[in-house]
Amino acid sequence: MSDTNVLFQPFRLKTLELSNRIVMAPMTRSHAVDGIPGPVNADYYRKRAEGGVGLILSEGTVINRPSSRNDPGIPFFHGADALSGWKAVADAVHGAGGKMGPQLWHTGSVKSFQTEWVPDTPVESPSGLVAPNEPRGNTMSDADIADTIAAFAQAALDAKNAGFDTFEIHGAHGYLIDQFFWSGTNLRTDRFGGKTIKERATFAREVVAAMRAAVGPDFPIILRVSQWKQQDFAARLATTPDEMTDWLGPLVDAGVDIIHASQRRFWEPEFPELDGENGLNFAGWAKKLTGAATISVGSVGLSGDFMTAFAGEGSATAGLDELVSRMERDEFDLIAVGRALITDAAWTAKVRDNKTDALLGFDPATLGELV
Repeated sequence: MSDTNVLFQPFRLKTLELSNRIVMAPMTRSHAVDGIPGPVNADYYRKRAEGGVGLILSEGTVINRPSSRNDPGIPFFHGADALSGWKAVADAVHGAGGKMGPQLWHTGSVKSFQTEWVPDTPVESPSGLVAPNEPRGNTMSDADIADTIAAFAQAALDAKNAGFDTFEIHGAHGYLIDQFFWSGTNLRTDRFGGKTIKERATFAREVVAAMRAAVGPDFPIILRVSQWKQQDFAARLATTPDEMTDWLGPLVDAGVDIIHASQRRFWEPEFPELDGENGLNFAGWAKKLTGAATISVGSVGLSGDFMTAFAGEGSATAGLDELVSRMERDEFDLIAVGRALITDAAWTAKVRDNKTDALLGFDPATLGELV
């Protein structure tokens, strides 16, 4: 394996100071009883901080909107009990020397692929669709949109007040914000719709601007975006660099500091027709086009795609040479690690200490509990 020193360089942006470039990816765990994170959740994140992760991003935690979650184990990020629980999580991570941000989420009209649970009130989305030509739930009114933007802003302020170091907005994978981006699920004819990705990003821009206003200029904001959707792995919002600039540039202008560019396999080039099969990945292009810092992600250190985990498939360990090479070229700034950290809380320390023979593959049985 290549020398991994590049992964352990410090990173600083505004008030965020990290000891290394490794991020724990946000991963839904559905182990928050009644939506309230408790000691078991705090211990889970604390162990990853003790294992050396530079920045921990929490599982998706939902804003204060009716039907904003699609699984009863997903935690809330509103209400006194939930916010007190999250403060305890942040304190536990900080006590172990780590840094952390919650991922702030609204699942839109997407059903859980893990349970048959449905919320008590109708789900909402830009146009009452869950996928192209697939109706589900209500079309959001102007008042619904305004209330949702306000709920995101309040969650941002609550994250800052709880002592978190940053937060991430979930704008990817076919959930609410992404449903506004996607032409297949946003058929609106008002200012939140349109034929171009720049027009359809208006909702996201207003969410970001409201959150920025809530936390001030110096608190770092991360936005997670993706081309693919769980409804359609082949979906693409930006088919050219110009379209990607139109999509992401205004979001950076609105207040995003770090773009978390989600793809299923980090080594795959975003526009191979332009720079070849070893060309820049999604995070690389996002950084090149916007100038923002970026996080890459996708099957790091493992042999299989993460969606196979939900079919009960494990993954063996895989080398990090390609990751090291891309980071040495400064293609992106940070790398998010997902399933490897579910099974092995000490993954980061093992890589740092060159104990790669001791790395564990992903065991799908570990999805069933927080360890």
